[in-house]
This record gives sequence, C-alpha cells and structure tokens, in this order.
Amino acid sequence: MRLSRYFLPIIKETPSEAAIASHRLMLRAGMIRQAQAGIYSWLPMGFKVLRRLENIVHEEQIRAGHHPMLMPTLQSADLWRESGRYEAYGEEMLRITDRHGRDMLYGPTNEELITDIFKNAVGSYKDLPMTLYHIQWKFRDEVRPRFGVMRGREFFMKDGYNFDIDEDAARHAYNRHMVSYIRTYERMGLKAIPMRADSGPIGGDNTHEFLVLADTGESEVFYDSNILDLHLGDREVDYDNWDGVKAICDEWTTPYARTDETHDAAIWADVPADRQQVSRAIEVGQIFYFGTKYSDALGALVDDGKGARKAVHMGSHGIGVSRLIGAIIEAFHDDKGIIWPEAVTPFHAGIVNLKQGDTDTDATCDQLYQGLIKAGLDPLYDDRDERAGGKFATMDLIGLPWRITVGPRGLKNGVVELTSRKTGESEEMSPQAAIARITEIYAQV
Repeated sequence: MRLSRYFLPIIKETPSEAAIASHRLMLRAGMIRQAQAGIYSWLPMGFKVLRRLENIVHEEQIRAGHHPMLMPTLQSADLWRESGRYEAYGEEMLRITDRHGRDMLYGPTNEELITDIFKNAVGSYKDLPMTLYHIQWKFRDEVRPRFGVMRGREFFMKDGYNFDIDEDAARHAYNRHMVSYIRTYERMGLKAIPMRADSGPIGGDNTHEFLVLADTGESEVFYDSNILDLHLGDREVDYDNWDGVKAICDEWTTPYARTDETHDAAIWADVPADRQQVSRAIEVGQIFYFGTKYSDALGALVDDGKGARKAVHMGSHGIGVSRLIGAIIEAFHDDKGIIWPEAVTPFHAGIVNLKQGDTDTDATCDQLYQGLIKAGLDPLYDDRDERAGGKFATMDLIGLPWRITVGPRGLKNGVVELTSRKTGESEEMSPQAAIARITEIYAQV
C-alpha cells in the first residue's frame, strides 16, 4: 500500500481521554475512533490487525478440531429465562424489545443459543465429541467503559462451546482448549499465563484465565516465575491424545499462578521466596468447564447408547480478539510508539523515500515495493512529499517491525538501510538483499 493513497489519520497530540498507552497509541496511530463511550470504529490499519489476530485464532481452533460457525448478535430473551440467567446477569446485559413486543438482548455470550442449536440437531452419543465456535461482536453495558478497547462495551470475541458425553471427555475438551490457547498466544508473540480464576456469571467449578503481564492490567496476579520459562514452540500436538494433551496442561498449571480472586496464601507460602512474583496483568481469554448446567436447564440430551438419554457435559472458551490488540500494545511499545511482533503487524515492512521525486530513489523504492509484494508480503510505502523527520516519526508511531530507508547518499554506494523497530539497529545492504532478508524473517514466523 502507498501511504499517499491510504487512510491513516494520525494524531500528533496526545489525546486527553487516553489514560493508558494502548488507548493513546491506537488513537494517535489512526487505528480506531470513538463512536460512543466504549464503542469504536475500526479504521483500516486497526482493522488489518484485528483480521490478522482473527485468522490466527481460526487456524489454531481448526487445528484442534473445532468447527467455525456464526451466531447472531441479537438473541431471544426466552432462552435466557429458560436457563435462569436473564435476570441474574444484571445491568451489563443490553435488553431490547422489538416492534412486535418480543424481548431481545444483545448477546454478551452465547451459552443458551448454542445449547439450543445443539439440542435441536444432535441426538446421539455417536455425534460426540463436538466443539463449535464463532468469532462475533459482543456487547456488555459497562458502567464505566475505559482504557479504549481494553474495557469497551462492544468487543470482538471468539467463543467456543464443547459438547461431550461425560465429565472425562469434557475435561479432555478443556485441556485441548488450554493447549490450543497457549499455541495461539505464542504465535502472536505474547506470553499469556493460564491462571486459576473465578467463573463469574458463566458458572462452573473449573476455569482458567489467560493473562498477559502489564503494569496497566486490571487484575492482580500471583505466580511462580518458573512459568515464564515454559514455551510450546514448534512442538507437535496430537489433540486426540488425551494423556499427551493433559501432560502439556500439567506442565503449564503445576507452577503456582492465580488471580487475586483465587489466591491461596497457604499454597503460595510453599513457593520459594525468590520465585514468588506479584504483578498486574491483562486478561485476554478464559476457559470454563461447567458440566450439565446449561444442558439440564435447556434439555440438551443425547442417547447414551445404553437405552437412556442423558444431559451432555459442556464448557465454554473465550478469547478477546479486539482486547488482544490493546494487550499486545501494552506489552510492546516505547515512547515513540507501537512495536508490533512480526506475526500480527499490519504491514510487514515500511519503505521510506527520503527524496520523493528523485529519479533514483523513486525507482529503488518502486523496486523494493514490487519485490516485497512478489515475495507474498504486504509493505507500506511512504511516498508522501513530507520531511524525513515526519516520515520517521510516522513509522515509529505505527510500529512496523522493519523499515527500509532509501536516500540519494546511500544509493551512490548501491545500498539502502534496513532498521529493526524493536532494537533500533540498522544495517546497510543492497535493495535485493533487503528484500531477501525480510522475506526470510517472515518465512520463520
């Protein structure tokens, strides 16, 4: 994309309403604009990042054997009354009446609707196990929306639901989700720690939140520092291997890691003092096992193969996709702007032309631009008639991992400058070598 043709409404001043770095930088970098309190329009660059995260989530869910679908944002209140949650959920639920006087709601979650879909389509244990998920907009009417996309009222979320014949099978589904989430966050460049948590209005007695350490996090967390050394990496995972999946979960859940709601001082005291860490963290996902809570209430029964009909065991599993963008920026930024991990960057590299209109620099920038596109990458070419300082400031603010700077002085020696946004280190090389280097970097992502 040529920047002269792109919609990137950058703000130079620090927005007064932005209290944390991610909100400030998303506004300044032209990623979002507030429509109402806690509700945002996603502008082209923000939308690109949102889609990159969504694609990673889809790929890892499908790898784990889960089936994508799409449910509506509006739901009937009748299902929620049947489950007993319509009144219990509280004022965060946006309740609506349609023109025919029917009570509706803007879905904050989908346990009731997916259970109704399941019970009307599946009747036999032979169809199990089954996990269905979607990525859809949700709405929770926060009394004090703040921190931009970190605590908005409207948000983009992956929520999945497993249906299993018994508790053992549902526990495996829980473990399967935990491993798939660990891989998902690692692919995004994040260290998200699974922590024992409180189930809240979803229900159930077994739940873990995934939290990213950050000073601006709303949760206080307690953890054994050994957990920071764990990495799934390129390890092959057979999601049908119950023991293998459980072993990975045990690896990640044996070190102490809990939110303040479930912190246990007695167990904490057994962690060696030099490994006890207390921090703030941002929640980016949560998994639940809640047994037959919803299947009992809504009549989701299957033939168990022994002449009886029994309620299926269920769990739900969420990832806050839009919230993740804020968490990534909180984890990766400096005083100049965002520092995107390669896996989620809106553009793979930025090309800066230091002398727009010069025959040689224009030709070299076009060569780089077309070469990166042919390599399957998505570059952003700053071809504006703008001062060099302004161009550098823009690239630092939007945080692309790599910048190629092209100027007359370097071209006299046949070189351009390749700069890492993360380290600030630069290296001179030929245009062809710059294309090859960036292509090689992204081949490993």
